[in-house]
Amino acid sequence: MRAQNWATAAIFIAAVALIAAGLRTGEAAEVAQKAVNICLECIGVG
Repeated sequence: MRAQNWATAAIFIAAVALIAAGLRTGEAAEVAQKAVNICLECIGVG
């Protein structure tokens, strides 16, 4: 395997691990709530 392939694999594994950690701690719900608030403010409801 070339060095570039190893680096790509390492970044991919790190990204998956960080996404899993965020989902486990409930960050997805917080991000979704913030997105809803921003959308409601943009259309003038919130």
